[in-house]
Amino acid sequence: MTDTVSLSVKWGKETITFDFVVAGGVKGLKTELEEKTRVPSDRMKLMAKSKGLWKGVLKDDFDFTSVDLAAALSKAKGGPLNLLLMGSAAELTGPKSKTVFLEDLPPEEVAKVQEPSGLENLGNTCYLNSVTQCLRAVAPLRRGLEAYQPSSTSAQSLFLTTLRDSYGQLDRTAKPVAPSGFVRATKMAFPQFAQTGANGAPMQQDAEEFLSGLLTIAATEMKANSQIKAALPFSTEAELGGANNVADALFGLKMEETLTCDEFDNKAGDEMQVEGAEAGTSSGAIEPPVKSFDLHRKLVCNIQGGSDGSAQTNVSHIAEGIALSLNGTIEKRSEVLGRDALWTRKQRIARLPPFLAVQFGRFYWKATPDSQDHAGVKCKVMKPVAFNGLFDVYEFCSEAIQKELKKSRDKALREEEDRINKKLKGDQNEAEGDKMETEETKVEESEEDAALQAALAMSMQSEDEKPVAVGPGLPANFQGQYELFAVVTHKGRDADGGHYMAWVKASSPSGKIEKIADTDEDNEDWFVFDDDEVSPCKTEDVLKLKGGGDWHMSYLNFYRAKK
Repeated sequence: MTDTVSLSVKWGKETITFDFVVAGGVKGLKTELEEKTRVPSDRMKLMAKSKGLWKGVLKDDFDFTSVDLAAALSKAKGGPLNLLLMGSAAELTGPKSKTVFLEDLPPEEVAKVQEPSGLENLGNTCYLNSVTQCLRAVAPLRRGLEAYQPSSTSAQSLFLTTLRDSYGQLDRTAKPVAPSGFVRATKMAFPQFAQTGANGAPMQQDAEEFLSGLLTIAATEMKANSQIKAALPFSTEAELGGANNVADALFGLKMEETLTCDEFDNKAGDEMQVEGAEAGTSSGAIEPPVKSFDLHRKLVCNIQGGSDGSAQTNVSHIAEGIALSLNGTIEKRSEVLGRDALWTRKQRIARLPPFLAVQFGRFYWKATPDSQDHAGVKCKVMKPVAFNGLFDVYEFCSEAIQKELKKSRDKALREEEDRINKKLKGDQNEAEGDKMETEETKVEESEEDAALQAALAMSMQSEDEKPVAVGPGLPANFQGQYELFAVVTHKGRDADGGHYMAWVKASSPSGKIEKIADTDEDNEDWFVFDDDEVSPCKTEDVLKLKGGGDWHMSYLNFYRAKK
């Protein structure tokens, strides 16, 4: 058998001549032609024009040893064997996106693709750095700051403009930023943060006090309607509910407080006399509950319930601590009794914010009557208090808010039941072989049906069934659930020392999100900011920050409304 034969391949107006190694077979022939013509091998149709070869289109399993190539060459009078090639060449295309190397990018572009940048510690400024990094993830606040136009050159306006500039610096570089101007402005706006120790070094400050001061300045300075609209562009006056500044629109909680006198039995008959009441006062003259409203910018988790015998509550979860802080007893004058009496205090949320801050009451002041100066000492509660990635505030809301949230929750429950029923029905039909349409058509129609049903249900809802806005910037059909997105932690047993760090959820996942073992929690990507050092971590690492040892423990938790 001939090892090499000369071929002349006619392809359109072109003629390609080359020596073909027979041992390569059909695959080798097509590969050679693909290199010379750019016609993909699966598109090739090869036919023999010379006699003694194959009939019709050359098949991939054709064996060249089945033909006498020497005889074919003889019939061609020693010339090349003639073949006809049919097929279109593939178009040459460049890469879909231009390859750009990291070192060729400008600093602001590098900052978008690398880990977020940290803030340098300029002398016990970890309290400032940690809160600043957490609030960096609050996009509406950033938008409000961008729209802020100071009307004066006060320390408060300088505080906000330098905060905005610091965020701009962090966005433009992947390297650590030294917030010198912001630290100076902070000490001007809050002189207590400029305190120094005996050695002249700056003293450690409280991260919660810094957060409260920041929100207070934002509430005072950022009152322009343009700034509120920049922060929450789609919020209405009804949703804002009287919030006239960016801080209260984003973090403000309208709290409803009800005081009920404990020394009256509302169910008792008119003949029952209240002990200690003035002569002639009967139990029929019931002391009416006193209701008032106040504005808070955070919830407090009271963790001093303790676990000793005298404690009424052993707080082990954030929900228990918040419930403890919202309920209690006070001593107050009763107009009916004409003297001081015990009243039950009950606070509930009457307007929900898009962002929720929760402070763990880890620090408290302890009296020291036996000391020389009787000045007392600031102590830290180390006990563990657990929290989850989702926080449901339903039980802490007023009856009016609960009524609106229940509409959305009931609707979501009905939709979930419908989805399960449709899935079960679809599986049953498929099992019975009653499949009238293709899977693709089914998906399209199910989506159309779902949209139609949703629109129909909305149009048929009565006014009583439609949820009323319970706060600004909240997603449609909000159910009262918030997702954790940032945490400020404190490490150390000394309340006036130690170290603060920020833990912030990544803006986008780096890969497939898995569940934390034996839980329904998503193990998402987070970053931990230890001043200028930034490291990746996971949700499971954040949920371990509940306390109970010398490691970092949660002090401020930041939540946002779950979509």
